[in-house]
Amino acid sequence: MAATDRLNQTSDILNASIKRNTSTASLTALDHPFKITVIGSGNWGTTIAKVISENTALNPQLFAKEVQMWVFQEKIEGQNLTDIINTRHENVKYLPDIKLPENLFANPDLVDSVKDADILVFNIPHQFLPRIVGNLKGHVKPTVRAISCLKGFEVGKKGVQLLSSYITDELNIQCGALSGANLAPEVAKENWSETTVAYHIPEDFRGEGRDVDHKVLKALFHRPYFHVNVIEDVAGISIAGALKNVVALGCGFVEGLGWGNNASAAIQRVGLGEIIKFGQMFFPESRVETYYQESAGVADLITTCSGGRNVRVAKHMAKSGKDAFEAEKELLNGQSAQGIITCKEVHEWLETCELLDEFPLFEAVYQIVYNNVPMENIPDMIDELNTLQM
Repeated sequence: MAATDRLNQTSDILNASIKRNTSTASLTALDHPFKITVIGSGNWGTTIAKVISENTALNPQLFAKEVQMWVFQEKIEGQNLTDIINTRHENVKYLPDIKLPENLFANPDLVDSVKDADILVFNIPHQFLPRIVGNLKGHVKPTVRAISCLKGFEVGKKGVQLLSSYITDELNIQCGALSGANLAPEVAKENWSETTVAYHIPEDFRGEGRDVDHKVLKALFHRPYFHVNVIEDVAGISIAGALKNVVALGCGFVEGLGWGNNASAAIQRVGLGEIIKFGQMFFPESRVETYYQESAGVADLITTCSGGRNVRVAKHMAKSGKDAFEAEKELLNGQSAQGIITCKEVHEWLETCELLDEFPLFEAVYQIVYNNVPMENIPDMIDELNTLQM
């Protein structure tokens, strides 16, 4: 049997199991089908909306068929982007050449898009989250649940905070997270991959068939080409998802300098250690095994460091001499390399805690991005800071 045939057979077996596990009375005896809204329409937001829309169409007893996707309105050759998405069923700016389900509706009105929603899926550049959440206050149902696909942290009066926790605190709703080794174009093309969803069942859980649980989330996100594992460790997958982008910038720097795979591997080794250390130091509820066992951990780090946005931007910086924001603007068509913002947030928090010396790679990336320290100094910066810790 060919490898492709074995993969397809494995996928069929797993999907049959998923259907058995999610087609129970507990999932069909609903007060009403869950209504879904995706907040965000970049390439990853649109990809996740595609995945969800395919599943809502297949599970009408569990989910309302139509999925709302909030879109920041833009003009494309004189047409509204939302009109293009709703008529051509393609996000021509952020996910071109990918056919979108006809039950996915692009809505430029944020408040209207979340009306009566039971599940919100946040998928925007994380620096816009405070504004979006502020606009949502008073406009979401008190019973709504949420999943954050965002990568980063919120640093403020409460210290360093997971974005899922920020959403929970600001909107008073339970929020989990989705993260994994998922490059959006590959998922959109339906190439096989895995992801991790983390969700903690809240104390006000209304019971099976009336509220969101792990079975519902698996039914919402799992596809034959997009396999989902649902766990409880929201902190672990959120930390890994945020900090991998900082490590990826480091990989992009050394690759752009032409230092090869050995240097990139060294950056990833140091980076993984700092990710785990950061989690254990500031989020002790996170589980070390999550970083090794889940797609959201080391698998995501490897994938992101192999060719995501952050690597591309960092390589362009190394080769062109341009700063991070110029490189981002030239390469990403209006999208963001989240590591640029995250390394600043991490630096500010570690500086407040007087712990910069504990995280030499994170600090080296920050100094290169914001203070124009030569990229060639990375090995010495890591060695120097490691020496200070001895």
